[in-house]
Amino acid sequence: MNPDTKTTAAEPSPLADLPEWAAFERAARSATLDPSRLAVINAAGIDLDTSGQHASPELHEAAAALLSARGFDDMRRRLLDGDIVNPTEERAAWHTALRAPAAIPEVAAERQRLIEFVHTADSERRWRNIVHIGIGGSDWGVRLAVAAFGYAGTWRQVHFVANIDGHAIQGGLSGFDPRDTLIIMASKSFTTAETLENGQRALEWLRAAGVADPCKQMVAITARPEAAAAWGIPDAHIFKLWDWVGGRFSLWSAVSLSTALAVSADVIAGMQAGAAAMDKHFAEAPIAENAAVQMAMSGIVNRSILGYGSLNIAPYDFRLANLVPYVQQLEMESLGKSVDLAGRAVGVPTGPAVWGMPGTDAQHTFFQWLHQGSDGAPVDFIICAHADHGWPRHHRILLANCLAQRQALLQGKSYDEALKECLAAGMPRARAEWLARHRAYGGGRPSNLIVLPRLSPYTLGALLALYEHKVFVQGVVWGINPFDQWGVEYGKVLAKGLTAQLNGTAPVETAHNASTAHWVERLKGPCTGT
Repeated sequence: MNPDTKTTAAEPSPLADLPEWAAFERAARSATLDPSRLAVINAAGIDLDTSGQHASPELHEAAAALLSARGFDDMRRRLLDGDIVNPTEERAAWHTALRAPAAIPEVAAERQRLIEFVHTADSERRWRNIVHIGIGGSDWGVRLAVAAFGYAGTWRQVHFVANIDGHAIQGGLSGFDPRDTLIIMASKSFTTAETLENGQRALEWLRAAGVADPCKQMVAITARPEAAAAWGIPDAHIFKLWDWVGGRFSLWSAVSLSTALAVSADVIAGMQAGAAAMDKHFAEAPIAENAAVQMAMSGIVNRSILGYGSLNIAPYDFRLANLVPYVQQLEMESLGKSVDLAGRAVGVPTGPAVWGMPGTDAQHTFFQWLHQGSDGAPVDFIICAHADHGWPRHHRILLANCLAQRQALLQGKSYDEALKECLAAGMPRARAEWLARHRAYGGGRPSNLIVLPRLSPYTLGALLALYEHKVFVQGVVWGINPFDQWGVEYGKVLAKGLTAQLNGTAPVETAHNASTAHWVERLKGPCTGT
């Protein structure tokens, strides 16, 4: 239970060298998609139906053996105990501590501070407007929760500003009364360029409106409170993050202050409770009944063995539109790696591209590709068994569409079935035979169905934790570190130099490629239309 523990796991063998991997691959290639199979796991109140995945007794046995060979039990213990599981940065990834029912003292103290801050603001009816400034992990989770539980509107308006594009902060501040607006800046390092620049514009906006002490209308959530204090933000408005909380796992911390102000602190507590219940399931359920493990191993089959390059997320709930980019960041930032912990090439495809949008919009956008495209993609269908509106007919149609699309992906339609339909419609046989080729599709495309009883803070928290643990398991099997993101850092470093060159305060580097050098020369200097 110590995030400062410096021990690290023994260096694993290369994945491709393991006999357990070879056995897993053989079993996966011989496993089938069986429409008569039913496989449902209940985890923290959520039902995970993996019936649409390749399965066989041999594959289950091979998966268990592979997990054992990769030291899964020990790695899971290390994650949940707060030991170092991010060796490249010598950090724990102890986000589960943020939602533990019996929180460690420093986490419990920040929880209480958040509750008291929100209670005071609510009792005084202060800050009818919130501008949440953060990017990536400091943004997507908060957007998701506010949209999920404030979709019908709240008495506070919330604008989100993430992008460095000046139009983002211009739009984020527009329409708000500066005297009744709270600016919340979320940045673990308090060095994030987008967040600091946008925060500076917000500070100038408050000053220009004549706010006497604008820093009293600003909040910082950071692991570097001294940096926020240097801005002039009062100590009472600085909430703490910890080095052992990764940005894309920070939803469970005070980063969700905007959520609490918009839709109540009870929502935060409910999400934490649901996530903690999923943590318990992940820690205790046997492999065959462990939802995160089963999702992870099916995903590895789909990506590393069957060659699917992407994963589609299809939430059949309007309120979960922001689940797609949330999971996209979680998976692609965590698993977008091709080097294992020892610095060797992994040797198999890892980390699929993640994409999607809510059904039924998705059906009118890209489901054609899912059904009949040459590549296709596995799909995670997500539904709520019960709606929270008063139109049951709408919900039945929504559920029917989800189940129908999943069945069609799994079973497909044979040429003979399509031909029979065409002939039954009275077509001449020659046309029917031609058209049937266009109306047939193979099916056999894998999917999961995740069923929430209804969308509540508890079930959303459990769902997000399910995806977190799935990603962790896949990182263990692939032998990669899912808690760093060095790939994007190089571009950030280059951007600093290019900013100076575009400003004209530094010479254009001769090391640039021809295209970059051309466009720096073309674009440097004044670039506004005002």
